[in-house]
Amino acid sequence: MADVRTHSHQVQVHPLRQHEGGIKVVYPQSQSGPSSTQVLAVVAGVPVVGTLLTIAGVTLAGSVIGLMLAFPLFLIFSPVIVPAAFVIGLAMTGIMASGAIGLTGLSSMSWVLNYIRRAREHMPEELEEAKQRLADMAEYVGQRTKDAGQTIEDKAHDVRESKTYDVRDRDTKAHTVRGDTKTTHEVRVAST
Repeated sequence: MADVRTHSHQVQVHPLRQHEGGIKVVYPQSQSGPSSTQVLAVVAGVPVVGTLLTIAGVTLAGSVIGLMLAFPLFLIFSPVIVPAAFVIGLAMTGIMASGAIGLTGLSSMSWVLNYIRRAREHMPEELEEAKQRLADMAEYVGQRTKDAGQTIEDKAHDVRESKTYDVRDRDTKAHTVRGDTKTTHEVRVAST
């Protein structure tokens, strides 16, 4: 049990496994050999692993033999096979891309639905607040519209009166220059 200390870290080394002749021993030395569970695992595992390795070897050998037999055909039909492989590769890429995009769309939709579900908890208060703000804004816009209408009406009235006086002044000056003071013309601007 060695205790090694550095400036900021403390590392403790505890030997758990003992080496006997270069082989690590996992079980304590008091036992004379492997347990019955370990023996059964090895006995059951060796045939299964052997069978799987044999099948993998046979498959590899069959693939190599098939490739050697098909190679002349690949050379003969390569003008057809290469473009076909290219088209199949593009088709597979498109299928995978559409699947990825679809998966992204579904996950986005799920996120939005969860967001809406969580937002519904706070929705009534926010909805009332939004309604109040909308009502205040409508009242403000209505008042501003009334003010603008009143301003336009006042300006139109002022313009109407100033034109009426201008025409009367002009007519009065025209009559006095001619010496005709008997008739006066009153011009009225049609109100809108």
